[in-house]
Amino acid sequence: MFDPATLRFDANGLIPAIAQDHASGEVLMLAWMNAEAVARTLETGRVTYWSRSRAAFWVKGESSGHVQRLVEMRLDCDRDCLLVLVDQSGPACHTNRRTCFYTAVRDGAEVELMAPEA
Repeated sequence: MFDPATLRFDANGLIPAIAQDHASGEVLMLAWMNAEAVARTLETGRVTYWSRSRAAFWVKGESSGHVQRLVEMRLDCDRDCLLVLVDQSGPACHTNRRTCFYTAVRDGAEVELMAPEA
């Protein structure tokens, strides 16, 4: 059985978690998890992160309704980064955009790729 304690957490007890849409492959966001957030995510199927700014667990969509349902969790080769394949309901970004990666650098300039959803 998988044990979250086998992951390689940083000095703050955190590991980066990249959320990716399981159907489209679109990268939605990057957030952080601690061992308990990993365990809660696997137990409930609702993606749970550790909010560094609030120093508290953050169940994605708990207040916004933009829920991330876990489809699969993957570990990288060094066990120090997670990829969470999700079924995303609504925008993933707190700016109300589908993805947090909505700005590109093209020809030396920042370009906004998408507007917030209505």
